[in-house]
Amino acid sequence: MRHRLLALATRRARAPVSMLSRARHHSTDSTAKDTAAGPLAGIRVLDLTRILAGPYCTMLLGDLGAQVIKVEHPTRGDDTRAWGPPFKLYEHQLAGTNRGPLHKDPPLFPGESAYYLCVNRNKQSIAVDMKTDEGRRILIDLARNSDVLVENYVPGKLAQYGLSYEELREVNPRLVYASITGYGSTGPYSGRPGYDVIIEAEAGLMHITGEEDGGPVKVGVAVTDIMTGLYVHGAIMAALISRASTGRGQHLDASLLQTQVSMLANIGSNYLIGGVEAQRWGTRHASIAPYQVFGTKDGSICIGAGNNKQFSSLCHRLRQPWLPDDPRFRTNSDRVKNRTELVAIINQTLSAMTTEEVLAMLEGCGLPYGPVNSVAQTFAHPQVLARRVVREIEHPFAGKIRVAGPAVEYSESAVDVRLPPPMLGQHTELVLRSVLGYSDQQIERAVSSGGATMYNYK
Repeated sequence: MRHRLLALATRRARAPVSMLSRARHHSTDSTAKDTAAGPLAGIRVLDLTRILAGPYCTMLLGDLGAQVIKVEHPTRGDDTRAWGPPFKLYEHQLAGTNRGPLHKDPPLFPGESAYYLCVNRNKQSIAVDMKTDEGRRILIDLARNSDVLVENYVPGKLAQYGLSYEELREVNPRLVYASITGYGSTGPYSGRPGYDVIIEAEAGLMHITGEEDGGPVKVGVAVTDIMTGLYVHGAIMAALISRASTGRGQHLDASLLQTQVSMLANIGSNYLIGGVEAQRWGTRHASIAPYQVFGTKDGSICIGAGNNKQFSSLCHRLRQPWLPDDPRFRTNSDRVKNRTELVAIINQTLSAMTTEEVLAMLEGCGLPYGPVNSVAQTFAHPQVLARRVVREIEHPFAGKIRVAGPAVEYSESAVDVRLPPPMLGQHTELVLRSVLGYSDQQIERAVSSGGATMYNYK
């Protein structure tokens, strides 16, 4: 039975494309061959998310070979399409001349926003209005033919349109339905919207971030959003494995709040176990010294001596080999207790040297260290270049774009950037025909009613 269920799911997810659709969409219908070697080949994801946490999650699934169908508002699309500058300006004309009366000229944006481009590769975009009967019918049909649905609406919102988990599992009991919200689907705050920066403040991260004598600050990137996307991407794959045994999907209820609380890690454990309230330490570590950023003559460098051996190595490179025998610095506990004196000694040496001189001095010492790099320096880092972290792909209208590729290398599977981030509604007709098998009459009804929008891309 299990093998029959898996075979049925695979056949459904790889719905055949009609000869008519192939003829009309030969330039964009590359999903089947592109995803064939990925670990998630044959898995279809219906993506009802916007902005960052959800799109980051679905991008990871797309990187792994899943077919990701991104549902967007017909006129404005994902909110991040307008979040700029910077924008990657278009190099080619958008509107074509060879489509029928059901196609509209595409909406005009300043270009493709860098924010949107960073988390929407390996996806197809369809423009659907879920507030219309036809739009809802399309989404229900897609849910029936998908393995995974990911959404990030306020709890209860999709139920207003007949798209809740309880309703969609009736049409597809095998559906894995993942909800990403600010606070979760239950509890006194469940109805509140949530943004990364608000959760950073409310769930402890901002309280522990910043200099000791300064105010709370946000992390430089939306780390709570990103970590939530990572959590949900892993949960989806676990649910798919569970489905292979049970034949049933399930609802995954994820929130930014729970993600952030779990991310407090040892800081949270210090409070739960020892009742110790956290404080801001800047770049320093509450329990290790030296473990922080030090200034140089022309920049900064981060050094971490996590044990006595590493501290001894540092002291020898600083030409102060007697420091490990100083009673103030013999053990890590001693060094933490006398941190101010130790840091002053190290600063006296490093502040008189350039960053390059410090890096040369520490080369090969077995001590973790690194310069504080700008973003430009990060992308020019020799290890980043050697690992081919940045990938380049051709966008049909914006030309060549560069993105940070998948973070994990697979020895046996093809995981890469296969498809550029899509234009708004670029694949509406393709998906309606090849995934849902809609006839010309069904497509005409969907478009004329406002349920779906097809754009006249060149």
